[in-house]
Amino acid sequence: MSTSWVPDACTLPTAEQPLRVAEFDRLFARTLRSVRRTGPTAIELELGLDARPELDDLIARETSCCSFFAFTVTSAGSGLRLGVTVPAAQTAVLDAFAERLPR
Repeated sequence: MSTSWVPDACTLPTAEQPLRVAEFDRLFARTLRSVRRTGPTAIELELGLDARPELDDLIARETSCCSFFAFTVTSAGSGLRLGVTVPAAQTAVLDAFAERLPR
């Protein structure tokens, strides 16, 4: 699994990066309902309610190593809405994140 898109600003040790990516991949494979790119620096995901505990844990760990990510989680009907934004300088990271999402 390539993590070449992970920016230098990420402080997660290189050996742990593929493991983190795999955690996100598994979560999204199980719970992702829809994806909407809301702008060059923002994406919105709809997830099942069962994603909440794992999602909260991953967000906390991800923001501790990649502080340029901003995550918001809100209720959305029978699910959750995850907003992900990055600064303009990190648009390529968001692009790579979006490319990994199941369709």
